[in-house]
Amino acid sequence: MKGFALTPPALVDLMVAKLFSRRAPVPRDRLLDPGCGTGEFIAGVMRWCEAHERDVPSIVGIEQHSGRAAEARRRFAGVDKVEIRTADFLRPLSDRFDFIIGNPPYVAITGLSSSERSRYRRDYETATGRFDLYTLFLEQALGVLAPQGRLVFITPEKYLYVDAAAATRRLLRTFDVQELYFAPEDSFEGLVTYPIITTIEHSRPTGWMQVRLRDGIERDVRVPSNGDSWLPAVMGGRQRRSGPTLADICTRISCGVATGADSVFVVPRDQVPRELASFARDTVSGRQMAYADVPRPTHKILMPYDNNGRLLEQSELGALLLYLREPERRTKLLARTCVATKPWYAFHETPPMREIRKVKLLCKDIGAQPHFAVDTSRRIVPRHSVYFAVPTTADVADDLCTYLNSAPAQKWLAENCQRAAKGYLRLQSAVLKRLPIPGEFALTTPVRAEADLVRQSA
Repeated sequence: MKGFALTPPALVDLMVAKLFSRRAPVPRDRLLDPGCGTGEFIAGVMRWCEAHERDVPSIVGIEQHSGRAAEARRRFAGVDKVEIRTADFLRPLSDRFDFIIGNPPYVAITGLSSSERSRYRRDYETATGRFDLYTLFLEQALGVLAPQGRLVFITPEKYLYVDAAAATRRLLRTFDVQELYFAPEDSFEGLVTYPIITTIEHSRPTGWMQVRLRDGIERDVRVPSNGDSWLPAVMGGRQRRSGPTLADICTRISCGVATGADSVFVVPRDQVPRELASFARDTVSGRQMAYADVPRPTHKILMPYDNNGRLLEQSELGALLLYLREPERRTKLLARTCVATKPWYAFHETPPMREIRKVKLLCKDIGAQPHFAVDTSRRIVPRHSVYFAVPTTADVADDLCTYLNSAPAQKWLAENCQRAAKGYLRLQSAVLKRLPIPGEFALTTPVRAEADLVRQSA
């Protein structure tokens, strides 16, 4: 099975304690470790039972990788209560289990073959959008969890808020999700996964769950049942369901240009050859944005596109074509995945130049807190680590920027944004589009203004 990562013993023991926190196992109980690997959780269950002088329940470990399954069999040879199966857990399973514990594989959709994607989309309700394998493990495990049974999984925290996991959140709300425990970022040595330990009981859902954040804050929260993000509730805020949002007054909200080879296309301002000046435009990255109120570009981006975002023909590139054809640069360009479907000198993503060449708000993608700045020059090309929003009416840009940097907007973003390393906030277009704004901004858009004139003349 792809996505295998060894779970540290201390984390295993913590999860086993949560699994048995409300009821100790008895000999007739059945316990499952799906994707058991070499049996770390099975060993943890046996340690707990020995420490608490309890009989070991019947344990089934399922592992698709034959080598790891064989190692687990050797490890528990002679233990009658342990059965290791070499099988794909995501195939139909008729068993029922009183306890389920595990660390399912984390495999994004890009790591799956086309046949795997098709099968999973056919067999699993949670295989929607850009799903991850661990959500399918969760669905399958809940499907074989006996009434009053308990499940403890450690997974990435992303299922709380990404759009692709909306079906997973709806499924979870049909069970009693009792606890969300945010494990340390460095729980898995060498990997940064932002893990969360989820404890679930197969009983009538109360809608309430206990949350323990990485900073030690604990709270009881109630999350929505319709698949909306759980993050606002988890972070102690509320989701706003009415009123205008940033998307209502912007023609575009997205991350900046992805070239796929910034080392080729991005050049310090003072190092742009004179013959390439006509192709060079001011550009900023997230790191260069910092917390400046006015972006001050230190670099230029060489654009093989015109002002409307049309990719220039090679015959139109002149000196830029010679520059890009230099062997080392051309090798870097040809190594990009986008060249399978695009000309070798094109950017990874086509730049929306008509929108970029307008007054816009800029914000770095990851930071301790979001900080917005206005590009009134209309000349800055934001790179992929910068988000930009283009107001429908340029006149509101300064006031809108002031609001986005204000305490109410910052509080909302802190409650709704993903977390990155060190607790930093990670922006996303979908989150920015939902950001509530004061009503007066919405009244400045052409559509709203026209509607007001119609009402006044009626």
